[in-house]
Order: sequence, then C-alpha cells, then structure tokens
Amino acid sequence: MSKIYTKTGDQGKTSLFSGKRVLKSDIRVESYGSVDELNSMLGVVCASLAQSEIKKEILTIQKDLFEIGSALANPSLLKLPKLKKRVKFFEKKIDELTKSIPLLSNFILPGGSQSGSLLHLARTVCRRVERQIVLLANSQRMDKEILIYFNRLSDLLFTYARYVNYKEKQKELIWQKDDSNLNIE
Repeated sequence: MSKIYTKTGDQGKTSLFSGKRVLKSDIRVESYGSVDELNSMLGVVCASLAQSEIKKEILTIQKDLFEIGSALANPSLLKLPKLKKRVKFFEKKIDELTKSIPLLSNFILPGGSQSGSLLHLARTVCRRVERQIVLLANSQRMDKEILIYFNRLSDLLFTYARYVNYKEKQKELIWQKDDSNLNIE
C-alpha cells in the first residue's frame, strides 16, 4: 500500500513538475495552491446547487482548474490553447444570463440564498487567485491567458450568483453608505 505522506515537504519545500525543489511559499506554489482552493470552493458550490446547467458548467470549470494548476506547477508548459475558447464561452454566458436578470446600477452586498452566497464567496477566492497570478506573471514565465481566464471567471461567478439569487427570488441588497435604511426580509 502506498502512503499518502512522503515527508519530503517537512522542511517547507515542495517539488514542481520538473522536480525542482522550491519553498512552499514560492509564488508559483501559492498560485496553484489557491487554484486548488478555488476548485474546492466550487465543489462546495456544486453541493449546494440542485441539478442544473450551472452545476454542469461549474464541473467543467473544475476540470479547467486542474489543468491550470498543473500548468502552473510546470513552468516549462507555456500554453494552454483551450483557455481563449473558454474565456469566449464565459463572455457569451455572462451576456446571456445578464439579459435575464435585473439591470445592475448599484453595488450589491454579497449574499442571498445559500447557493448565491457561496457563488459570491467563490468569486472572492477567484479574485485572490487572479491577484496571485498577476504576481507570478510579473516575475516568472507563464501563459498570460491564465490571467484573462481568472479575470473573466470572477465575472462569471458574480453573474451566476446574481442569476441564482434571482431564480430563487432572493432580493439583492443594495450597498448604501448609511445602512440604517437597509431592509432585510
């Protein structure tokens, strides 16, 4: 039986795909670790969703995230050709869903139904991944399409949150500087 633990990381180092040992705090490791965290967060989102098109799409995104995480762990892999196509799909989906929900003209507070709230949380994790990818892209070689992918994915997750809340008849709470007029039903 193979053991899950190797003890090779006990001194705070890990191996990249190439075998090169780096600190676990290396921005590349931070980046693919955060991609893994986002993937897990999307698993929680899926657990909260009923069978739906969005759930199927999130499962596809989870598969994308595995490929992106692998690419980030392998500095010699410079291109993920499918990312441009996926970004175009995200844009098309955002445009399609936006037509079916109320126009947004104010900032809204994250929340709503359980699924909507979890999608907002996934969006914030995605934004953190994006910030880490920016740091990585500014210091090391990587496919620049990865950055675009996460930028658009966070927009998609925001749109999904709004759409799910709309479908579940959850009123969006408008952010106001003075929240004394905030109606919570």
